[in-house]
Amino acid sequence: MERLVAVIVGLTLVLIGKAASYSGHPLLSRIAFGSCANQSAPQPIWDAINKFDPQVFIWLGDNIYGDIRRPFKILGKERTIGPWKNVPRFIPSSHSQMLSRYNMAKNIPGYSRLRANAKVIGTWDDHDYGLNDAGKEFPAKTTNQRLLLDFLDEPLHSPRRKQAGVYTSYTFGSPGKQVKIILLDTRYHRDPLSSDGSILGASQWSWLGKELRGRPSTITIIGSSIQVISNLSATTGPLFYMESWGRFPKERDRLFKLIRDSKRDGVFFISGDVHFGEITRYDCAAGYPLYDITSSGLTQAVEEVLPSPLHFIVRFLAWFTPSTMRVINQNCRYRSCTYGKPNFGAIEIDWDAFPVKLKIEVRDINGLPVIGVDISLSELQAWNSTNKAGQDRRQCSLEVMLPWIVRHRLAILIYAVLALLLLALVGLICAAILVCQVCLRKCKID
Repeated sequence: MERLVAVIVGLTLVLIGKAASYSGHPLLSRIAFGSCANQSAPQPIWDAINKFDPQVFIWLGDNIYGDIRRPFKILGKERTIGPWKNVPRFIPSSHSQMLSRYNMAKNIPGYSRLRANAKVIGTWDDHDYGLNDAGKEFPAKTTNQRLLLDFLDEPLHSPRRKQAGVYTSYTFGSPGKQVKIILLDTRYHRDPLSSDGSILGASQWSWLGKELRGRPSTITIIGSSIQVISNLSATTGPLFYMESWGRFPKERDRLFKLIRDSKRDGVFFISGDVHFGEITRYDCAAGYPLYDITSSGLTQAVEEVLPSPLHFIVRFLAWFTPSTMRVINQNCRYRSCTYGKPNFGAIEIDWDAFPVKLKIEVRDINGLPVIGVDISLSELQAWNSTNKAGQDRRQCSLEVMLPWIVRHRLAILIYAVLALLLLALVGLICAAILVCQVCLRKCKID
């Protein structure tokens, strides 16, 4: 009898195992993501990512730096900056150069370990697309699409290899505990930056509508290579501008409306591109707060361009630049609630909690959190939004709605400092001239 019971139990376990194997992907509870990884730079951050042990890793663009960057030159035959600029700062590289850089990135030891233990998925941004800030006009986008998909080990029969653009989606887990990851292509169909035209193009918009209105999932993560919620260009201009959905306000409004009309709960964004990490939130788009967790970059970071003693300048400017969307809480390492050193994003899902809990963090090169937010899944549901109406209203003002003097205070500060430095220089020159005149008079008298 005992042997019969053992056989029955064994057969039952085998059947359960087979049923589980056919039920789809295992429960997804740990996701890592990142962007902006220069293949020629040291990449020690993979040790921290591997220690986090993600089940899925998401590339959010600039997976390599494939274009060629000329040095800053104000004078000379080829001037890349300034009012006399006569050549572009970035130029495309050849197909063989792009392939070589992808191979270099793919064979970095830390990344190779990650590929062996996690499912790697991703999209692209401009530098792996082939040219800084490029859009639909870029002629090498078709051949470079093949290179990206080879880098990601995309199957040869994948629809991504036949379509115009690298957008796609994945669903992990079983019904009731499913995570849907939607990856957008913000390059292949994007109109010029100053046009307020389209980012996604007609075919991708149609596809995205079907994805959001399709089979429900508990959590939906939308990956965009550029920031969705934040529009820092509204507060850093005219000093400099960054790419974001905010520079295409009609497209961003269309995206928010699509999420709202789809009545899909549990949606949030992840993004890259800007070379610093931050978490932003907009409460007046989908009936519940929409978060955007930005992790950038794995090697490229704003503080890395300055010597360590001057990092405080970057942190001060990040704090001083107004942002109506940034999440400010006790989980921030610095007062600005941004992080300008190499970083990666980490998402942990506690399926055993009720309601389900999300811990989303930006982590440093040692795997320690520098920015974070804890979200209950009940907060990301439209029916629950009225419970926090008073709190939600505080992050409903767009950066472009700020008073002029507040919105442009960074530019005012920089121009004031430059004016003072110029006055100081003029003063020093005048003082030097006066000293020389006094010396000459004294010499004549002697």
